[in-house]
Amino acid sequence: MDRGVTATPVRTKEIDKVAEAHSPLAQFEIKRLVPIQIGDLDASFTNSALFMVFTVVLVTIFLVLGMRRNALVPGRWQSMAELSYIFIANMVRDTAGPEGRRFFPFIFTLFMFVLVGNMLGMVPYGFAYTSHIIVTFSIALIIFIGVTVVGFAKHGIRFFGFFLPPGTPLLMAPLAVPIEIISYLSRPVSLSVRLFANMLAGHTLIKVFAGFIVSMGVFGFVPFAFVFALTGLELLIAFLQAYVFTVLTCLYLHDALHMH
Repeated sequence: MDRGVTATPVRTKEIDKVAEAHSPLAQFEIKRLVPIQIGDLDASFTNSALFMVFTVVLVTIFLVLGMRRNALVPGRWQSMAELSYIFIANMVRDTAGPEGRRFFPFIFTLFMFVLVGNMLGMVPYGFAYTSHIIVTFSIALIIFIGVTVVGFAKHGIRFFGFFLPPGTPLLMAPLAVPIEIISYLSRPVSLSVRLFANMLAGHTLIKVFAGFIVSMGVFGFVPFAFVFALTGLELLIAFLQAYVFTVLTCLYLHDALHMH
């Protein structure tokens, strides 16, 4: 009896571990690869940090290889690098205006970092760091602070006029100003949650359907078809979310530069 009592909790723990390993949310677990403790600060090098390094390396290789020859008639790599450059340059010009061109390096880096991060999450055994709210919120907070600094640097104290839309009657100011301030302060939240939620939901859904492929036996082709379709859709969403994230950043920059 004693042996049976002691074995049951152990077996339960083993079952729990197996269930956690096969959970659709297990793919988002942060794992310490190189433990680093600085006082009370946990600065460990994690799988999330590793894939961020992968992203920087991949983008660097892509751009260096693409522009290494700098040929008059571009090859395949050079064409892709130039198309990426032109795509973001046109986005900055169309949304932030001519004054926004000096911020092109930051916008281009932002787009590539989010896009490649989204795509790496689609690779088997990959890790989507953009599916973590702390990552997306940190990026959004940097954008929010930077855009606010740009606004005050260009307009000074007049930047506060941004919170009272032109043509608003003074009687409406006590209502309009708090609404505009709340709307402005919510930018990093909405920007980060949009990217985080889409990547989290998409990867979770694919994992859920993939779990049915083996368990359904001969009928496993049905969930397999869904996984195949969802993977294609998720690749499209990965690009669209990087595009939307970057476009909204350009629009916020436009507001800071032009205040309308």
